[in-house]
Amino acid sequence: MEEAAVREAPALRERLAALVAWASDGTVTAAEALAATVPLSALGVTSLAQMRLIDAVEREFGIEFDFSDGEVDVLNDLGALERRITGAV
Repeated sequence: MEEAAVREAPALRERLAALVAWASDGTVTAAEALAATVPLSALGVTSLAQMRLIDAVEREFGIEFDFSDGEVDVLNDLGALERRITGAV
């Protein structure tokens, strides 16, 4: 990973955590998402919140999710979302 990408990683993770908080209407706070050691769904991110998160991430980062190949697990982990966005799949 390039040096600039390494510096941007914390900011990306924080932005994703904020999107999780927004998508879940605050049920899961950004701090909880950042500290999670369990899937986000275990913290209370519902399927509706996941749909909102998908829309927000696709719109903000210009990517599209393809759930036909089992990509749905990416929604349960900030690290997996980060890797999907940065292309480090």
